[in-house]
Amino acid sequence: MEPLSLLPPDAARSLAGVIFDLDDTVLDHGALTEAAYSALFRLREAGLALVACTGRPAGWGEVIQRQWPIDATIAENGAVALVREPAGLIRGEGPASADGGGRVVLLGGLDREARRARRAELVALADDMVRRFPAAALADDNDQRVTDVTIDIGEHRRVPPEDVQKMRAELRDRGVRTLVSSVHLHLTRDPSDKATGAVRLLSARFGEDPTRARYRYAFVGDSGNDGVAFAAFALTFGVANVRAHLGKLSVPPRFVASLPMGRGFAEIAHRIAELRKNAPVP
Repeated sequence: MEPLSLLPPDAARSLAGVIFDLDDTVLDHGALTEAAYSALFRLREAGLALVACTGRPAGWGEVIQRQWPIDATIAENGAVALVREPAGLIRGEGPASADGGGRVVLLGGLDREARRARRAELVALADDMVRRFPAAALADDNDQRVTDVTIDIGEHRRVPPEDVQKMRAELRDRGVRTLVSSVHLHLTRDPSDKATGAVRLLSARFGEDPTRARYRYAFVGDSGNDGVAFAAFALTFGVANVRAHLGKLSVPPRFVASLPMGRGFAEIAHRIAELRKNAPVP
């Protein structure tokens, strides 16, 4: 990992966009600061497309897609994609492709009834976990989710790491895939992750070649739940609090801010924008 001061100018100038996590990357303990929000506008003014990529629910994604200066949102760890068109908000689940009009169509997902049945099963498993591990509780954002279920392990509660590992082991034995963020334990049966969800959307929405997209878009994150994306994209950034999660990352971010959370994101945005602004005139 290197400090932002060593970011090569050509790396910043070659970018088409920035993909970023929400919790503890742009948000400070769930809150959006003025510095972080301003940083989004700064990146937009620098000519970059912006994609939020989060484990937070589809309901959160719908709100930020309507209100933030961003081009698209990936929610529920890659399982849900949201874009805004003149006719309204489009939400889809599953692998993405584009139709002739450029709108995003997501194919291969389950029908509504099958999705509800799958999620009801996950809710029952999560209920069993919090009954048997009383330090945990169902997260307060579950009503806004469509593909997964979350247990609060660090947002409003502090669950011992050994309890989290026990829950994960039992859920794995029951055929459930789990993901751990800085605040939640996610239960899912979807195969998606942040990196593949983002690349699918970039291909569908912007016509990006899936391989080239990994070089044309940078990723900014903060925790072990961003590990797949840190490994997938060529140019990656971490806010300072990522250092607490390095033991969970097989591939760390390439550059790290000196400040944590939203202030760190603003620091990264400032550095990228300055290098792009100071590009030599051809």
